[in-house]
Amino acid sequence: MRETTIRRLQEIFGEARVLRNEPMSRHTTFRIGGPAEALVNPKKTEELREALRVCREEREPYCVIGNGSNLLVADGGISGVVIALAGGGEEPSERIVPYDDGRFAVTVWAGEQLSSFAKRMTKRGLTGLAWASGIPGTVGGAVRMNAGAYDGCVRDCLLSAEVLTESGECLRQPAEALELSYRHSSVAANGWTVTEATFLLAEGDVKEGEAKIAEFTERRKAKQPLSYPSAGSTFKRPEGYFAGKLVQDAGLRGYRVGDAQVSEKHCGFVINLGRATAEDVATLITDVQEKVRADFGVTLEPEIRFLGDFSGLSERVIQACRLPQK
Repeated sequence: MRETTIRRLQEIFGEARVLRNEPMSRHTTFRIGGPAEALVNPKKTEELREALRVCREEREPYCVIGNGSNLLVADGGISGVVIALAGGGEEPSERIVPYDDGRFAVTVWAGEQLSSFAKRMTKRGLTGLAWASGIPGTVGGAVRMNAGAYDGCVRDCLLSAEVLTESGECLRQPAEALELSYRHSSVAANGWTVTEATFLLAEGDVKEGEAKIAEFTERRKAKQPLSYPSAGSTFKRPEGYFAGKLVQDAGLRGYRVGDAQVSEKHCGFVINLGRATAEDVATLITDVQEKVRADFGVTLEPEIRFLGDFSGLSERVIQACRLPQK
C-alpha cells in the first residue's frame, strides 16, 4: 500500500483511527478472516466521502463493509483499504419528520446497526421494523440486499436512500428506483455505497411492538444457532424450495470440514465451532452445493459474500458471490 494513501487517510481520521494489518476476524460475525492492509471507520458521510476520494485518487483497491454479518474474508486477508461503516455515527443518529400521510419519515446513518435502530423506533412508538429486531447487519447493508425476516423486508417501509456512486457523486434515490427484490437491489448492481436511508413508519402501540419483538426473539432462539459465530443464512432460498430442508434431506446435518459445520439446529446455517478457517467454510459450502445438486438437481446460491482470494472455491460461486474490491 502506498504510504501517501496512509498519510492522507490519517489526515482525515487521525493516526489512531487508521488501523494497519487489522484482523478481519474482528469485523465479521463469522469471526474469521485474515488482515486488511488498512481499515478505517467513518462516523459521518463526509468522512466516508473523503475516504472514497483518497482511494480513487491513489488508485488504491478498497471495499466498503457494514457489520460483516454476511461476509466471509479469506485467510490471506485483503489488500488495500477496508472502509467499515459499523459502529460509526453518533447517537441519536436518526432524524424524524412528519410525512404527509400521517406517518413519519425517519432518516438514519448507514452505519447504524439495523436491530438497534428497529428496537429504538419501537420504543418511540413507531411501527414497521419489528421484523428487523434480530438482523445483525447495518442499515446500509440491509438496503443493499433488501434484508428481510418474518414476512417483512426493507422494501416494505423504505422511502429513499442516499448513495455515493463510484465516481463520488451523491444521489438521493427513491425506493422504487432501487429495484428491491429478494436479496437484491440496484445499490449492489451499480456498485453504489449507501450513506443514509429514510424509512416510513407509522405510530403504534409501544407494548404491542415490543411484544412482537419478544416473539421474534424467542423464535430465533428456538430455531437458529445463535450461540456460535456464523454469517446468518448461508444460502438463498431457491424458488420452490427451502435451502435448509434441502441440506437436511441430503443428509448433511452436522457435516463438518475442520471447525466449520452445518448447524445441527438449523441446516441453513454454517457455523464456526471455534477455529474454523475461511478455507474450511468455503470447502464446506462447495461440498454442500455438490451434494444437493447431485441429489435434487437444485443449485444453492450462497447468500454469503466472499472477500479476498478463494482460489479453492469454484469460479462459478466466486463470480456470483464475490464482494468486489474497487
